[in-house]
Amino acid sequence: MLRQQKFEGAFRRRRDRSAGWASLESKQAAAIGRAPALGGALAHPLAENGLAPPPELAPYSPPPPRRRKALGVALDLARSALVWILAATLCYLAAAALLISVYRWVDPPVTVLMAYRSWRFGWKIEEPKPLRLAKVPRYIRSMLVSIEDYKFYEHHGIDLEAFERAREINKRLGKPLYGGSTLTMQVARTLFLVPEKSYVRKYLEVLTAFELEALLSKTRILELYFGYAEWGKGLFGMEAASRKWYGRGISDISRDEAARLIALLSSPIKYGPDTIQKSRILSERYGYLSYRYDAPPEPEATAQGAPGARASGEAPGGEAPAGSGTAGASSQETKPPLSPEPSATEGDEVEAEAQPAAAP
Repeated sequence: MLRQQKFEGAFRRRRDRSAGWASLESKQAAAIGRAPALGGALAHPLAENGLAPPPELAPYSPPPPRRRKALGVALDLARSALVWILAATLCYLAAAALLISVYRWVDPPVTVLMAYRSWRFGWKIEEPKPLRLAKVPRYIRSMLVSIEDYKFYEHHGIDLEAFERAREINKRLGKPLYGGSTLTMQVARTLFLVPEKSYVRKYLEVLTAFELEALLSKTRILELYFGYAEWGKGLFGMEAASRKWYGRGISDISRDEAARLIALLSSPIKYGPDTIQKSRILSERYGYLSYRYDAPPEPEATAQGAPGARASGEAPGGEAPAGSGTAGASSQETKPPLSPEPSATEGDEVEAEAQPAAAP
């Protein structure tokens, strides 16, 4: 009899174990259900000592799967875009550096700006006639540097002061009229970029200007400018423009004609050397150049500019235009009028009521 009772008890315990977690959960639920009836016997232990139980924390709920997936996709796209931009920039700089190295000795057969004008507007491009800088009259070199970039021989591709002046004038005018581009940046834009205004173009323009300054001399940069700058519809280079407008090369034109051609660089598509008086900006540029390089020298000015004084735009080593009639002022004392950025489309040249040019 006793042995039978032990067998039945063991069987019941084995049966309870076989019930598993379902039996345990049912017992716990029964105990919780009896807690109110037991008069708080199963209350929180801190309540016995008169202490308030800690507040229950809200369970952690992870963000919805869709939001996490969208955020991950956005980060992946941004990372991929950054990698592509960096790779494209490096490829552009490598190609530009290779071409610049070639242009150190070889004149470009065509530039990006020429191809753009021909493809976009269908203009007939006349063959440029690049010259060695020694064949460009010295006073013409000084005209260009003094009106376009009077600190050309001092900076290394960009002029932060010109950027600041352009920013202040653009703020007063309420439009991005002036760009503060140096001669080196203009060469970079002519050789490798299109004239569409954008921050991307300005970014590449600055990088290319640093490459030009690193790989080429100032003399070669000026040669490329005189040989390939835009001087009219389908006209590139000052020699080609001089033969087009005056029927002779730049070594045979007068100072007044040279001043008109240099002043025209600010808006060469809409105006010509004989119509610059229709533009206030071009008239100011022409007046500035005529006063400095075409007017007869005054005795007082000649006496002041004799020893050691260098005119704006003079290169180190004596690039001053002999007999040009300058006042001998340094580039820090006499600042030429700023030039607006050439427009990107035909007949859309920038023309605004800019601030009057500083008196020479």
